[in-house]
Amino acid sequence: MPSSDTSKSVSSTEYLEAKIPGAFPDVSNLSISSHQTLSQALYARKAEYTRPRNVRIKVGTWNVAAIKETDKDVGGWFVQGKGIEESIGGWGVGSPKSESIEPREGVQEQEARSSKHGSTLPKHDDGAVPGGNDIGLYVLGLQEVVDIASPTEALRPYTDPSVGKRYKAAIEEALPSGYELVAEQQLIGLLLLIYASPTLKQHVTSVSTTSVGTGLMGYMGNKGAVTARIILGETTRLVFVNSHLGAGADKTALERRNWDAAQIEGRTRFDPIVDIMGVSQATGEGLGEEDFAFWFGDLNYRLEGMPGDDVRRLLTRHVKNLDPPEAEDSASVSAESSDVSKTPSSNSDLDAVPLPPDLDPASLQTTITSLLPHDELQQQQRAGKAFHDGWKEGPIQFLPSYKYDIGKVGVFDSSEKARCPSWCDRILYRTRAAKLQHDAKLKEREEARKKDEEMKAKGMEQAGDDEDVLFDYDPDTDGDACDDYEPNTEPEVQTVITKEGFKDEILLEYYTSHMRVLSSDHKPLDAIFNLTFDAVIPELKATIHQEVARELDRQENEGRPSIAVVVECATATESPENKNTTDSDFDGIDFGDVQFAKSKKRSITVANTGRVPATFGFTDRPLEEDQAAGPFPPWLTVTFDKEPDVPAQPPTDQVHQQYTLEPADVLNVQLKLKVDSMDLVRKLNEETAKLEEILVLRVQSGRDHFLPVRGRWLQSTLARSIDKLIRIPEGGIRKLQNQKPASDQGVKWSAPRELFRLTESIEDLTERTVADWDMTGHENDRAPWHHNAGWPFAKDSRYFADGAHETTLANVYEALDCDTPFDKAFYPEVAPMQRVEILAEVILRFLSSMTDGIVTQEMWKNLEDGFAARERSKQQLPADEERLWALEILSSAPNHNVSFVLLTSMLQRVATEITNASKADPKSPRSSLDLPSSPVSVRRRTLSKVPKVAIRQLINRNYATLFAEAVVRATGTDKMKDKDKTVRKERMIRLLELFLSEGVEDQ
Repeated sequence: MPSSDTSKSVSSTEYLEAKIPGAFPDVSNLSISSHQTLSQALYARKAEYTRPRNVRIKVGTWNVAAIKETDKDVGGWFVQGKGIEESIGGWGVGSPKSESIEPREGVQEQEARSSKHGSTLPKHDDGAVPGGNDIGLYVLGLQEVVDIASPTEALRPYTDPSVGKRYKAAIEEALPSGYELVAEQQLIGLLLLIYASPTLKQHVTSVSTTSVGTGLMGYMGNKGAVTARIILGETTRLVFVNSHLGAGADKTALERRNWDAAQIEGRTRFDPIVDIMGVSQATGEGLGEEDFAFWFGDLNYRLEGMPGDDVRRLLTRHVKNLDPPEAEDSASVSAESSDVSKTPSSNSDLDAVPLPPDLDPASLQTTITSLLPHDELQQQQRAGKAFHDGWKEGPIQFLPSYKYDIGKVGVFDSSEKARCPSWCDRILYRTRAAKLQHDAKLKEREEARKKDEEMKAKGMEQAGDDEDVLFDYDPDTDGDACDDYEPNTEPEVQTVITKEGFKDEILLEYYTSHMRVLSSDHKPLDAIFNLTFDAVIPELKATIHQEVARELDRQENEGRPSIAVVVECATATESPENKNTTDSDFDGIDFGDVQFAKSKKRSITVANTGRVPATFGFTDRPLEEDQAAGPFPPWLTVTFDKEPDVPAQPPTDQVHQQYTLEPADVLNVQLKLKVDSMDLVRKLNEETAKLEEILVLRVQSGRDHFLPVRGRWLQSTLARSIDKLIRIPEGGIRKLQNQKPASDQGVKWSAPRELFRLTESIEDLTERTVADWDMTGHENDRAPWHHNAGWPFAKDSRYFADGAHETTLANVYEALDCDTPFDKAFYPEVAPMQRVEILAEVILRFLSSMTDGIVTQEMWKNLEDGFAARERSKQQLPADEERLWALEILSSAPNHNVSFVLLTSMLQRVATEITNASKADPKSPRSSLDLPSSPVSVRRRTLSKVPKVAIRQLINRNYATLFAEAVVRATGTDKMKDKDKTVRKERMIRLLELFLSEGVEDQ
């Protein structure tokens, strides 16, 4: 809660003009300044519905070095506080717990047991720092969860989420019940996970995650940071940065680390915050605008200029005797102690009082204190080159976190490289107060520099006795050191006034290393912070909300609601070739040229220009014959950038969804026009329907607004008969725009040209796809035709999900209508496999849209009668004879016959190509044959015992099933019983299978 002193010192005018989220807008920008909105009045009473809350935040970091099975350890050390060697534990770590019946496993036993297939943590470890339900917010940063040095592994997070899932599963298994993942972000090897307790998660809002790559070329993600911003209780901004900075021990590497940190701080940007007034920031905030920030990870800072062998020797003596002495060695230990007590310098009285660690020359803390002046991070902070703007760190009272032999507790790098131990892994934190203090000092220095230059320019350096008033500033030397940097001292409670004006407090309780985690060459660290913050209490806020609403309700009748509607200019988004189709005098929403399957978007802005809240919505249209009910035609989708009001009673005046805007608020509305109904396409082609409508925007207690909407339909080859399609000239249907292919116009083609083009392209692309797959290898993966016997006409969702290719699909239909090459419809990055899937979707849609079908109703009646007669007589014709019989019926319409043969020939060739690519082993027994899955029902016992033939039969069945109803037109199906429909469908499939299996029956 804001302090009383602060509230008394701020005048009402200053409060109104405060530049903080949720503050009142600048009254100079409002046409009406006397009106106070509900949200504004509610915010002004925020102190009445907030209460202090206390939460512990545990921040952990670990470089897992891309080693598998490290997830077996992560829950134990991070959530349960295990793996700490208390004698060298770190800040805040006291005596070990002794809850277990059995003693904790010794170091030697632990190292002997450690393996890659289980947890390496010591057995019977009760944990040395708080965990479980004691923590409200768990924040874990992992580095190198994949091998960042391997291009193949580095791309895995984009295609295989299993790596991150393993660590999440391990954390969630260790967490108490009810904890929930509130933020997650991954950038190649960097993974950030944040979990909130059941009581805290309701107070977490405005979650935004982002990442910054600083690796190769300064932007790749092998180095960089993943960052999350959350707001607690609508009052306190928290930012968490998990980073992996550049490696290396030379000066260039050090400069690169500083550069990486600066890039992360400069390029991190979060989503805009929507404050409690419902107003969104114009731009998102960056680092430095939060109340509390935590920066952790493998920062890679080393011990500068220290011989590795000397450092290892110095540190090893603190870890070599972690296990208690064995019984057989107790005599020697006692003798050793006796010898020490007899030395001349021994004083029994003094020895009875142990020396403090910082005064004991043999203590770990003394050793650490001697090494820290060489720590690059602290050097760079002192020099003002990195992490100097308010960042602090808890006291370092633990051994360096890097580099250890895997499987060992305290064995430093014994490889040939023999790397020098260093505190590479760190946890830093910063408060808003520390950042503002740093910024204020920078401003003071800059002002002093300017004043010094001004005074020197006036010659005041010769002022004699007044020389003492001059500022002795040297730009060549001053500013190199960071005057406000303080070495890490014992943490104290820090009080912070947040950006929202609340008073928060934070205290570092623990900062420790988990030395007895053996599965990585880095030791994990964690820190526990105790945060006291003001949180919104929903029940109190609801009560205040009601009071404010009642008070403002009196003002609603002071004026009539009024809105203004601004329509996007039609020519603003049109392509140059379509600009001439728009009418600048048209006072409405003009979508310009519209083609099948391609979305066109326009937007309108609704602003409340009145003195009172305005509630409005679109009303139902006056319906004509065959029109769909509702406020919008079926080809128009309307979306709003805010949720509709929750009506207290059923809507009136035929308004289904209503929206309320406070004075000076705006609402953005997007209108999307898309034609994908074949019935509508047919009517548009025949000019019995138009893309025209008038929308009515009704304002409660105000006047209606009328919005004309229109689009210009571009003729399509879809939803036409074969007789009309074969008369379309070369160049496509668009050459006949605003005309109809006349029945007396000369026949141009033996079958629709569109069918020729589609079948030819599908054949070619299928061949290319199979060849590409064979050349590229695709280890550990199966070709789509191995998964799906209906491919490419039943798409493989692993490679091309439905709905992900709307623009490309629309471009293909455009190419079909304009008789242009399909290659120009695809973006270069679209692979042949994806292209053939799209064309396969198009050909099925094209065939299904034909008004007469390839097999007309009359043809099908004759074919169905023949099938039925042979079924009744149980007479089965040989396949060749049955094909001749079918072709004789189809030949009654030559163009349909040619189209049918063209289609089935294409399907036959595609099936042959895929069958050959399946590479079935002819020696495999029928029972062990690995057949592709079938999207249609197939009784596999009816398939051939020859593997290759069985695959071909399965493909034929799938193709026939997928194309049956697209090719054949039949009457009366809607009136038939389900059993009869099934029989009819099976006969259609039989017709196609006759021609697809030609040449296969005898194998």
